[in-house]
Amino acid sequence: MVEAPLRRIAFGPATAVVKRRDDGSLLLSSTEPLRVHPPRFTERLFHWAAVTPGRVFLAQRTTGGEWCALTYAEAGTRVRAIGQALLDRKLSADRPVAILSGNDFEHALLALAAMHVGVPYAPISPAYSLLSSDHERLKYIMGLLGPGLVFAASGDAYARALNAAVPRDVECVFTREPAAGRHGGLFAALEAVPGTDVDDAHEAVGPDQVAKILFTSGSTGGPKGVINTHRMLCRNQQMILQSLPHYGEVPPVLVDWLPWHHTAGGNNDFGLIVYNGGTLYIDEGRPQPDLIGPTVRNLRDIATTAYISVPRGYEALLPYLQEDSALREKFFSRLGFLFYAGAA
Repeated sequence: MVEAPLRRIAFGPATAVVKRRDDGSLLLSSTEPLRVHPPRFTERLFHWAAVTPGRVFLAQRTTGGEWCALTYAEAGTRVRAIGQALLDRKLSADRPVAILSGNDFEHALLALAAMHVGVPYAPISPAYSLLSSDHERLKYIMGLLGPGLVFAASGDAYARALNAAVPRDVECVFTREPAAGRHGGLFAALEAVPGTDVDDAHEAVGPDQVAKILFTSGSTGGPKGVINTHRMLCRNQQMILQSLPHYGEVPPVLVDWLPWHHTAGGNNDFGLIVYNGGTLYIDEGRPQPDLIGPTVRNLRDIATTAYISVPRGYEALLPYLQEDSALREKFFSRLGFLFYAGAA
């Protein structure tokens, strides 16, 4: 281990002021002040669209197994177009966007477009639609949100959930296979020609405006909607950048499976890509021995600058790294650090 080549990466200062409270608890505060950050989350997307337009922002595999890439310039153009469509539909905090399906280009573009023009959105666990027999949690969430637009990747796969939980007059859009009998159509119809409304709406978005609503697991009662403001998302990413300056020195490249309806995947991982102009390869694998295969295939193709998973994910990946020297060499070729969180 001592003889192995080491790669030095930048970490922020670890100094803190400690306050002891009367109840015995300790309050630690960083001594480093938070630096200037944008007031609206999508400003970073358009910064990179201007500075590095040809850099890959997102990549996902096609049904044929090839990588399909979306550049920052392409993402910026499509986000503005979709933002115009959301404004045309009079969506607002009272009529937000609900996203029922998992990580893909359309999910990302719709989420960014909503935030860009000041329309809150809520990414909802696909399990509530695809695995539930009664859809009670989805019904509860739809009742809280009152969405003006609902998105799902496949109309066929999500039809039963939509019929159970989404009122008939709510517009539903799909990447493919529009659900029969639903008001709406294909996602492509959202990509309108943007007008000045988009820029005016974006300028009107304040830092304390709701960007997204994340729902808790509902382990104590029904799922609870947690408000995330633009200021919260931007400050969180600025804190991460100051703690791990490596993200700013080397644009992050992730092969990442963590779901965007959770804070880890949707705020930390997706957020650090947008904030630091990185590239996210959407990983269709899962951190289990029988589902890790797609992850291994992706890691054979892509050398990441950081790898983020859960403890079980490393456990499932380890046998492949032990047995395959080419995979090891690729995996560690430009790796800055490993990170994990979640239940042990």
